[in-house]
Amino acid sequence: MGKIFMLAPDSFKESMTAKEVCEAMEIGIKRAIPDAECIHVPMADGGEGTVQSLVDATGGTLIQKEVTGPLGTPVLAHYGILGDGKTGVIEMASASGIHHVTKETRNPLITTTIGTGELIKDCIEKGITNIILGIGGSATNDGGAGMAKALGYKFLDKQGIELQLLGGGNLLELDRIDSSDVLPQLKNINILVASDVTNPLCGERGASVVFGPQKGATPEMVTVLDENLRHYSNIIKQQLGIDIVDVPGAGGAGGLGGGLIAFTNATMKKGIEIVIEYTGLKEKLKNVDYCFTGEGGIDFQTKFGKAPYGVAKAAKSVNGSMKVIALAGYVGKDVETLYDEGFDAIFGIVPGAADINTLLAQGKENVARTSESIARLLK
Repeated sequence: MGKIFMLAPDSFKESMTAKEVCEAMEIGIKRAIPDAECIHVPMADGGEGTVQSLVDATGGTLIQKEVTGPLGTPVLAHYGILGDGKTGVIEMASASGIHHVTKETRNPLITTTIGTGELIKDCIEKGITNIILGIGGSATNDGGAGMAKALGYKFLDKQGIELQLLGGGNLLELDRIDSSDVLPQLKNINILVASDVTNPLCGERGASVVFGPQKGATPEMVTVLDENLRHYSNIIKQQLGIDIVDVPGAGGAGGLGGGLIAFTNATMKKGIEIVIEYTGLKEKLKNVDYCFTGEGGIDFQTKFGKAPYGVAKAAKSVNGSMKVIALAGYVGKDVETLYDEGFDAIFGIVPGAADINTLLAQGKENVARTSESIARLLK
């Protein structure tokens, strides 16, 4: 009987989706071991590629929808419905990400998470009861106020006038939160927030100070944004009885983490843990002989919650003697520290010097060739 291989890589950014990496790995393995059984479980860590990986791993569906982008103009976003038909998976960046703004138009005083809220609303209206929400790659610093507005919350100033397109710059005008028109189904929806960020909402480690500059904030803007988020959190505490200012992870995606805690039934969890749970990876690892994982770049940072690290830990927890082998386009600094974290071998796939565009284009054949070489050794 042929050996059983678990193929559980992350995507190789700009080169292959996680599903395509699985397919390339299998091609290579079967050149060496034709009767090998290959189980594909495309992985992600909660960031870019999570929707695609979970849809691919569960036989789900991708949905496209036009929503309000971070600058208030329409953008085409997407989300997934998993194979169970009850779970939606959203990357906030699809609607409100930094790729929707240019260097010239980046401005966290005005960028908004309304589009992310519109994706959540669309999920709910399709009968989804559980939502996985990845919150990396945002262009925003609005504390999730835009997201909440899309779900029916009204943010009013001292005159009782509703604040319009909500960005981080006008939160200081907030006087009252009106929840009378909130989507009634929202209270029955569970949202699992995939985030590896532990930053609080405000202060030196908060959303504005740490992440604001990469979204276009000047030092003066950072001060304004931090003050505004503190005011916003005070209003939330007074009127909703929820204190979000120092919650670990509240500062994720410009405070969207905090907004989700305040306005929805949200809990936070490491992205890779969510993906392992929803793909049923541990169950599928039973009776497996070898586990192949990988991503575009592997280095010492991989052990801080990246997908291959989660896969290695899961494999060893199921069978301590299972061999875990990682493939990467780039093998970086202090990679040897990973050998104490469940990895048995790490292989670079690049065959020789070439420009980056050529290497990205040749990703599949390089993964297949490297997988074949490893399988011949295992054989």
